[in-house]
Amino acid sequence: MHLLTAQKLAIFRGERLVLQGVSFELRPGGILLLRGANGAGKSSLLRALAGLTPLASGELFWDNLPALADREAHAQRIAWLGHQDAVKPVLTPAEQVPETALALVGLEKFANLPSRFLSAGQKRRLAIARVAAAQKPLWLLDEPTTGLDAASIQRFLELCAAQRQRGGMIIASTHTPIELPNTQVLAL
Repeated sequence: MHLLTAQKLAIFRGERLVLQGVSFELRPGGILLLRGANGAGKSSLLRALAGLTPLASGELFWDNLPALADREAHAQRIAWLGHQDAVKPVLTPAEQVPETALALVGLEKFANLPSRFLSAGQKRRLAIARVAAAQKPLWLLDEPTTGLDAASIQRFLELCAAQRQRGGMIIASTHTPIELPNTQVLAL
């Protein structure tokens, strides 16, 4: 059972302090939604939690130990979905994720099509399939439902429910409602 604790985090973006005093605790099966206007620091917080951006101050703990002391070990705990889908256009979806994961997001019939021919929504689903296939205890998701239609959002919610069921945790920034019960919201 894993526990993620943030204590009084402060984060700069460039020369500007975008967040200060951010604290939360996330337990197994927990989901934390980051809400706020554009520029409020949601993406910056996710990047800092992933160890991609340094903390200006504060502490991040994994199971009561400093999470970022060993960045390589921390990276092994995380499945990351940023604004960019990180889809390789010359590879097929089947060359980028297991076909079982493609079925989870409804892309199995496009498994052998070069990814450059996928729509924006299909590329986002491929990126979500990569997160689901990774089986990591912590998902960090930046606007995961961008470009998704209603059916794809429902599949995404099912994947989130499965992550929660196995004791995984999710931190997601979003402007759209993510309809899952018992979620925490951190307003930035």
